[in-house]
Parts: sequence; C-alpha cells; structure tokens
Amino acid sequence: MADEIAPIIVKKVKKAGHGHHGGAWKVAYADFVTAMMAFFLLLWLLNVTDSVQKQGISDYFAPTAASTSESSGSGGVLGGTSMQTEGAMTSNTGTPSVVSSISPPEEGSKDDAEGEGKSEIDEAEFLERLAALEEASFEDAKDQIRQALAEDTELQGLADNIIIDMTPEGLRIQIVDQYDESMFAAGSTTIKPRVKKLLAKIVKAISTLPNNLSISGHTDSSGFSGKEYGNWELSSDRANASRRALVEVGLDPERIERVSGKADIDPMIMDDPSNPGNRRISIILLRETPVLPKFLK
Repeated sequence: MADEIAPIIVKKVKKAGHGHHGGAWKVAYADFVTAMMAFFLLLWLLNVTDSVQKQGISDYFAPTAASTSESSGSGGVLGGTSMQTEGAMTSNTGTPSVVSSISPPEEGSKDDAEGEGKSEIDEAEFLERLAALEEASFEDAKDQIRQALAEDTELQGLADNIIIDMTPEGLRIQIVDQYDESMFAAGSTTIKPRVKKLLAKIVKAISTLPNNLSISGHTDSSGFSGKEYGNWELSSDRANASRRALVEVGLDPERIERVSGKADIDPMIMDDPSNPGNRRISIILLRETPVLPKFLK
C-alpha cells in the first residue's frame, strides 16, 4: 500500500565513560628517577674513591671472558663451567656473581709517612717547650737562693761556698767546703747551724717545684787512719745527714729520689784531689723533661 507508514526505529547509543589512561607514565618516571639516582651515586663514588679503588670498581664492571678451565662441570660455555674466576660462586644453587675487592691504601704510604713525621716533630716541639719552662723555673729558683744569701746577714760569707749550675740531670746546687768555712767538722757528719739555715733557704726556693731530688756526698782524697771507716762511709753518712737536715727544714721526704756517697772519685778540683773544695754536698733538682738531642731541636 502506498499510504502505508514506514516503521520508526529508535536507536539508543550509550556513550562510554572516561576510561583509565594507563600506568605507562609511572614506569617512565620511575626509570628516570632510578637513572638519576645511579648518576649521582656514580658522581659520589668518583669523588670519594682513590685511584686504587676506582680500578677495583672498573674491574668489577668489566666484561668477563668465558673460562676454558675444565676443573669444574662438564666443560664448555654452558656445560656448568663457571663464567667467573674460581671461588665466585658460594654454592651450587647460588646466583653467579663477580667478586672484586677494593684494596686499601698500602701500608707505609706517603700520607702515612708524612703524618708520622709530623707527629714526631710535634712531639719534639712539645718536649722542647716543656724543657724551656722547666729551665725557666730552675733559673727562678737559682735567683731566689742568690737573693736569700744576699739579704740574710747571718748567711753573709757563704756565697763562695755555694755553686749553682745546670747539668743534663737538672739544677745542681753544691755546698762546697772552703779553707775557712766547712759544712761539717773534720771527720764529722754533724751539720753546722749556719749551713743548716742555708739548707732552709734552698728548700724554700724549690718548694713550689715538682721535681725530685738527688743528694750525693763527696770527700777529698785525705784518708783515715782506721781501716773500718773511710771516705766511702763518710761521704755516704754526710749525704744521709744532709737528707735528714733537708727534711727537718721543710722538704717533703717523698721528693728525695736517691742518696749516695761518692768518696773522692769525683773531685771538683781535678789537679788537687786533697783540696777542701772537693768536700761537698751536691743537691740536684732532677729534670722531669728529658734534654732533647740537638738534631731534634
């Protein structure tokens, strides 16, 4: 029929929603961050390693050649033979790896030698400064003793009986007999009162110093008529009497390191062994800082 109406067809089109764009960009970003981290790690390694360590790292990443050794496996590249040096695999099930050690700096290197040499120089300079301070304190004690002799009228005339000098052992104070003035009566170990007062001045001058003391007695070459008692006994007894006198006038007994008698074996006046000047008591204020050899100064 010409007038027949054609059917109306309605087509519904459903539009799809927005889908996920995927995660490819995340993978790319992660790769970029990893590459940057590796780059900065490389820069850090180049900065903190020396030439020996750089060589070790270079050997680690160097291509390795297939081993032709038949010491393990059935031989061949894929026949079980290790691609690395022997000992690279820790077990049969372990993953093959390259073992490379970074050698430490050799012992006795230039830097170590320079550091050791500098340490020795620093120590020498330190000891030299200590020795200079000790020397200054000795000079101060010497001046105090000289001043005490000049100011005390009772000690006038004893200036010639005291000799103060520096020795490798320390500050040496010697009370020496003269023809007209002796520390002890002939053959006696009793100290005269005036000399004992001099010992008190000496103790006062050295009281603030920490150094220990050595006391030795000396005689001239004049002998004794008796065989049982001679210059050895006399010099030892006089040294010990001086020790007791020093303690009585205020010296700390703990500071006395040694007391000895030397008889007439160490005369002060070599060409006249019987001279009264050889009869003396030697008090040495011992050094705490050793005297350095000249080549270390």
